[in-house]
Amino acid sequence: MEIFQKLSWFFHKQKRRYFIGIIFLALTAVTNLIIPRTIGQFADWTNQHQLTQKHILIALAAILIAGIGQYLFRYGWRNQIWGGAADLEQQLRSQLFWHYLNMDEMFFKRHRVGDLMARSTNDISAVQNVAGVGILTLADSIITGGMTIVAMVLFVDWKLTLVAILPLPLLAVMAWYLGAKLHSRFSQSQAAFSQLSNKTQESMTGIKVIKTFGQEKEDIADFNQQVAHTIDINRKVNLIDAMFDPLTGLIIGLTFVITILYGSHLIIGHIISIGQLISFVGYINALIWPMFAIGRLFNVLERGNASYDRIQSILQEQSLITENSQGLTKVQRGELQFKIQSFSYPDGQTPVLTNIHFELNPGKTLGIVGRVGAGKSTIIKLILRRFDSYQGKIILDNHDIRDYSLNALLSNIGYVPQNSFLFSTTVKNNIRFADYDSEDKKVQQAAQEGAIDEDIQNFNQGYQTLVGERGISLSGGQKQRVSIARALLTAPKILILDDSTSAVDAKTEVEINQNMRRLGNDQQSRIIITQRLRSVMDADEILVLENGQIIQRGTHQKLLQSPGWYQDMWKRQQMNY
Repeated sequence: MEIFQKLSWFFHKQKRRYFIGIIFLALTAVTNLIIPRTIGQFADWTNQHQLTQKHILIALAAILIAGIGQYLFRYGWRNQIWGGAADLEQQLRSQLFWHYLNMDEMFFKRHRVGDLMARSTNDISAVQNVAGVGILTLADSIITGGMTIVAMVLFVDWKLTLVAILPLPLLAVMAWYLGAKLHSRFSQSQAAFSQLSNKTQESMTGIKVIKTFGQEKEDIADFNQQVAHTIDINRKVNLIDAMFDPLTGLIIGLTFVITILYGSHLIIGHIISIGQLISFVGYINALIWPMFAIGRLFNVLERGNASYDRIQSILQEQSLITENSQGLTKVQRGELQFKIQSFSYPDGQTPVLTNIHFELNPGKTLGIVGRVGAGKSTIIKLILRRFDSYQGKIILDNHDIRDYSLNALLSNIGYVPQNSFLFSTTVKNNIRFADYDSEDKKVQQAAQEGAIDEDIQNFNQGYQTLVGERGISLSGGQKQRVSIARALLTAPKILILDDSTSAVDAKTEVEINQNMRRLGNDQQSRIIITQRLRSVMDADEILVLENGQIIQRGTHQKLLQSPGWYQDMWKRQQMNY
């Protein structure tokens, strides 16, 4: 019953709905008692040779009224209780999704996508069952079971009732013992399902790589191994789960045996009539569902309890990035000052940036180059507020970037990563992702500036072409250029290109860079991170990074005249053109 306490916040808000639902359940239980009582009386009238046409009409009318009542009342409780369960599902799904969107980068390093999906699907369904099936079985067991026992006492015999319900305490013992074991094993089952979801998601995402390297058999073998592991754990869950119904059936069987034996004795002693015994057997049948429901109730509650704990463990995690509720809501010019003495990732001790200082004014271009792992992309992550724990300051228009609301900051920064992510929708919708109200003319202009318009015009459906999941129908260069067009659409004050032309040819790269220079004028500043030095040769300043430190800085011409990494790399790349 612990899960009901954990969900008390929800039941308190929905108390009216559940109160009405339980009232309908009680009325259903009342109408359910009419039929056994009527059949018993009908049997007595027949046995006593008192059956008349009037008695037949009364019996038929009572059964008909009971049937109609059960239909209406069942509709009532289903509408209220299942409606409440649907509300809980909607709240939890929205809460989890919003939580995912607000978490930082480290959160997604700790949790794989498959695990997060499992908590958003299977775990929420298990908790939803508590608010639906759980409430139903609990209330129905108490109401139907209680009313049926009262009817047994009032309409038949209290001694027969007392003897018949003697096996019932065994149900409580069974449910308590098996429920504890089920909770532990179901937690393991959900964890195994998360791992299997991870594997499936990873294989589907990396299907091209798997096929390219001919690793289909190996990947299938790994998948089958995880499936077998999941099935083995679920088999242990089902072993416990499968004990509920047979044991409940055994207890019900004992109840019937006691009823027939002792009831026959009472008939012989003229204490009860045959009709009363028939009614009593009908009441026993009415008790079958509440007795089975007890077993199912503990099953549902333990599954829901384990799943709710998994959901809460995720929701209780806090992002390292704190939104400033009173933050600045407007960026004026976009003057950027980057003054970082030291930065280390939260899961590391070694500084990845040391003494990085630069300024970027509107209309200017900053190039950042260096070996892989030199710290180039880390600088961008700090500007985008992926991390806030660093020694130093990042100033935007004379304000620390942490003084701005995230929406104000990020809406003024256009970011194009090396690994472009496209959504499974049209080319047009991908370009206007940051501003869905953009007119077609504005979308096409952004595509022209990103040097992708000509390619789009050659697609069968033009801008309405579906790109597939993650843009699978486009080439690497096309995806990068669509991403560039998406960043250019909103005319951000700061444009960041993180090696975003690595998959395009040299001619297209030159066209894009020319567009950038023509676009920016004195309004937009640009940060270009690249391995191709041609992309930054016109930059106002170029930083050369190594091991998180600036080892060279200056213009293209100045760096070519200075012996070092930049001069050597330029000579190597010139040989390749």
